[in-house]
Amino acid sequence: MTSPILRPTDRRAFLGAVATGAAFFTTRGLFAEELARTPSRTEGPFYPDKLPLDQDNDLIVLGDSLTPAVGEITHLHGRILDVAGTPLKGLTMEIWQCDANQVYLHSADSGRNAAKQDKNFQGFGRFTTGATGEYRFRTIKPVPYPGRPAPHIHFKIKKGDRDLLTSQINIAGHPGNKVDGVVQGGISVFDRELLMAEFKPVADSKTGELTAAFDVILGRTPDDHVLHALRDARLRNA
Repeated sequence: MTSPILRPTDRRAFLGAVATGAAFFTTRGLFAEELARTPSRTEGPFYPDKLPLDQDNDLIVLGDSLTPAVGEITHLHGRILDVAGTPLKGLTMEIWQCDANQVYLHSADSGRNAAKQDKNFQGFGRFTTGATGEYRFRTIKPVPYPGRPAPHIHFKIKKGDRDLLTSQINIAGHPGNKVDGVVQGGISVFDRELLMAEFKPVADSKTGELTAAFDVILGRTPDDHVLHALRDARLRNA
């Protein structure tokens, strides 16, 4: 009997259920349990210290330039959901990563590597979710660099100016994952798997483009009035 193909969200439900010993159900998804939350990971030292003028979700073409960035073009996409699988609208996803020459859009890195920096790579992008919770980016397949043998894409989820989650997307099956300190450090095997995405060839692409699906699962994101009430309560009890 052929095993079913798991969507990213189904895969997370499966891993979350295995981790907690949950029973199998035939209701929504694979299990009638909460989806496994996306683990947080370090922001790292190279979140852009000066954001580019072009901050859209296409990191391959910078501004009005006709010259694309170097690298394997990748269509990164997915949804931002809560643990019940409900799409989350109005959240902003930011991504940042080094270019194909291993240089980040950060003065501490690009300053000493200016000669090899890909000036056509945006290095940072944003996308705000609609009613379906979907996000989309066009970027490059991440590459390893000295100190980080596991290629990765950093991401941050925001609600307004409030950070909700900071983490990283890794390439499933890459040998660098086994020896990378951030991938391996302080995280369970189940959570580690939740941060993996498969980079697959786009069917019929004549330029070797890739696609990578990655769903982000958040806990409850309290509204501002709830946060203000909690803050006021703390002040009263101080």
